[in-house]
Amino acid sequence: MTLPGGSPEHAFTIGEFNAMVKDILEGSFDGVWVRGEVTGFKPHSNGHWYFTLRDKTAQISCVVWSRDVRRIPAPPDEGMQVMARGKLSLFPARGQVQLMITSMEAEGEGLWRKQFELTRAALEKDGLLDAARKRDIPLFPRTVAVVTSADGAALHDVIAVIQRRNPLVNIVVVPAVVQGDTAPDSLVDAIERVGRWGGADVVIIGRGGGSREDLWAFNSERVARAIAACPIPTISAVGHEVDFTIADLVADLRAATPSAAAEKAVPVLEDVRNAVLALSQSIRGGALRRVRDGGVRLRQHGRDLSARALRVTERRRAKLQSMVARLKGLSLRIAAPRRAQWQAAAARLEGLSPLGTLARGYAVAKGADGRALSRAAAFTPGSDFALQLHDGLVRATVRGVELGAPPSALR
Repeated sequence: MTLPGGSPEHAFTIGEFNAMVKDILEGSFDGVWVRGEVTGFKPHSNGHWYFTLRDKTAQISCVVWSRDVRRIPAPPDEGMQVMARGKLSLFPARGQVQLMITSMEAEGEGLWRKQFELTRAALEKDGLLDAARKRDIPLFPRTVAVVTSADGAALHDVIAVIQRRNPLVNIVVVPAVVQGDTAPDSLVDAIERVGRWGGADVVIIGRGGGSREDLWAFNSERVARAIAACPIPTISAVGHEVDFTIADLVADLRAATPSAAAEKAVPVLEDVRNAVLALSQSIRGGALRRVRDGGVRLRQHGRDLSARALRVTERRRAKLQSMVARLKGLSLRIAAPRRAQWQAAAARLEGLSPLGTLARGYAVAKGADGRALSRAAAFTPGSDFALQLHDGLVRATVRGVELGAPPSALR
């Protein structure tokens, strides 16, 4: 039996051969670390990185797929010495052996420091590191929000310190992932939720100590911009005293540890009470001194002030009396013509008034419903009616009705 590739009749195609070599290579190396100098670095538009690692005697082609790029702090610089971990593979189309890199470190802090400085420069360009934009932390917060891991030691430290200093302060925990690939998204989401809620007076954002990789989420540009955009004053509390992150640069206040952040956020209740008491006593003492000093000055200048006030009052009284006299004369001159007009109009109205007519000897006949009876046809024999005179009312009964009779018939 002839094996594949064992005779001309069973020869591999190039594609089959390269695919077989690819399977052999990838199955033989689970992952190795190599050291070399970066050259020919080319980021592709699809997100992949292509470059070569070399030393004095050899070189190998390398690729970082876009899915693995986010695990590397920053793109390497040309000529940078790095340590890279990857799996050996073959690019079948060209028959080219390449190293598929999944993680990379530079000597010292090269890549990490480069990414830190790139992020810092971008934030500084947008003014987010300007000290003038930082806000004061409230002196007497009622509610403190804490963005951190729900099961981390940092949360327990913050709660213990706040409750010891002032048990009246409310603590709201907003849990977030604080390390790993998902940490930046989780931290951004938690910070934005606190901002939308708006019920906290101050926000503590942080975690306990860890390695550089553990703390790296707090160097994320997205996390930094979320902290800068938070409408509530922020305190960063990442790691220990020696740890320093981008979050510390954009927060309104940096604390060395989560416990220190709790101390900076919440004053001791007893200290607050003593300060209020001292302030009230100071205000009371100051008020008493002002009253006492004012009394002395009043006694010293009382006579002068009284005499001066009397002179001013007399001048104002004389001026007021003069003004009243002028106004009275002016009002009389203006009112005289109008008074004559009103009297003439009243006389005319009196002549037209029904009461004036009655006073001259006339009367008005009214029916039982109170309406005026102005025509003879309105009367019927035997019906009652009333005569409205100037000085009273006369009840009467109709004895007869003569339509068209002249006034002389009444005589």
